[in-house]
Amino acid sequence: MWLLARERPFPLRGATRELADALAAIHGPGFAVWHTDEFVFGVLEGRLVLRTLGGADVPAPKVVCVRQLPGSLRDDREVSLLRHLERMGAMLLNPLEAQLVCRNKIWQLQELARAGLPVPDTMSFATAPLEGVVRTRLSTPCVVKSVTGHKGRQVFLAPGTELLHSVVGALAQETPHLFQEYVSHSHGRDLRVIVIDGVAVAAAVRTSRDGGLASNIGRGGAATLCLGRYPQAEELAARAASAIGLAIAGVDLLFASEDTFTICEVNAVPGWRPEMTAVTPAITDCIDHRLKAWTPSELKRT
Repeated sequence: MWLLARERPFPLRGATRELADALAAIHGPGFAVWHTDEFVFGVLEGRLVLRTLGGADVPAPKVVCVRQLPGSLRDDREVSLLRHLERMGAMLLNPLEAQLVCRNKIWQLQELARAGLPVPDTMSFATAPLEGVVRTRLSTPCVVKSVTGHKGRQVFLAPGTELLHSVVGALAQETPHLFQEYVSHSHGRDLRVIVIDGVAVAAAVRTSRDGGLASNIGRGGAATLCLGRYPQAEELAARAASAIGLAIAGVDLLFASEDTFTICEVNAVPGWRPEMTAVTPAITDCIDHRLKAWTPSELKRT
């Protein structure tokens, strides 16, 4: 089995390094770390092929644990490689379709709402001019996000329409934005739940250090572990992961009140704190189950 990471020189860090070390210890020579910039691939004499830059043919693995953030996947690059691996019979964790849903915040909300799960009221657009969008009856205050943003970047709170009109020219035009209901009770905090194969294995309340809107750890937030404190939220997170089709998920929930929640977003390549010691064993078990279930006949049906 493989762990597939983004192109070099990005090193394996944090949770990804922890997971790679654990998989290497379990699977030995049956495990390899590859980066997306190490392959060429295509069709030769009617057969799908995968090769290293040195020209060596590489057989597809049984299972690929993908550690490429969906927000940075590009259709004509990483997505093509992942699709090629799937077509060669590899099982991706997570499946490519689920990763693509997680890449787009509107696609996520579409699937979550169809599953009857609670999400904030949200509006977005396709090719409408941004100036025209902000002139529509958008409810404020609202949270403005890039549809493809990640790690809490490109997110701000617009208290009124005046601010929206004043910043419209500064917003990136190449990707749409969404305008989402401001859940005031959750300002500066959220609940991150790690779900593996339908089971919540870790949870933490994340809080902003400076009173700002974003509580992401990468943006300076603090985390307090709380697995078992909010069982209804953990059950909601498991349902959200299932609705998207994720075996490995990080689900971010907003506090609608102290004991009710709404889903902010779902992550296909979650990070986790070192003290969340149950996560890596749960993922290695998840992979092990799929390796044991894999058979050549399943590969042919794929």
